[in-house]
Amino acid sequence: MAGASQKDEEPITAINVTPLVDVCLVLVIIFMAVAPMAVTLGIKVLETRSSNAEGKASVDENVNIRITEDGGISVNGTKTDGVTFRGILAAQLLKSKDKMVIITADAKNKVGLVVEVLDASKQAGALKLAIMKSEAAPGGPS
Repeated sequence: MAGASQKDEEPITAINVTPLVDVCLVLVIIFMAVAPMAVTLGIKVLETRSSNAEGKASVDENVNIRITEDGGISVNGTKTDGVTFRGILAAQLLKSKDKMVIITADAKNKVGLVVEVLDASKQAGALKLAIMKSEAAPGGPS
């Protein structure tokens, strides 16, 4: 105990918890200070149901981007390359009413390419982004 007298030859049997409490409080303060900075910005993903599509803008008013298995990109049916993609995308977004981009990709597409297209769409002024998986070919694996 704190007030108990102890002789020099006796071993110390009382545990001093003060350093433990000090370290824990310092760690709590550090985590409280760092926690707001640790929140990362990302893409908000919402799962939609077919009933949610009622009353929305028609598909023809949106910008449709198709990514093929070989990495080819087409915007509203117009094939593009890496050089002209951003310009065509920006022009199509100006025509779009609600600035929505729908990206259709295959399961075999590289994630990096899909993320680059998402990033380019957001930078071009898209307010809403949607990702769709292309339908499997008839007779193919599901």
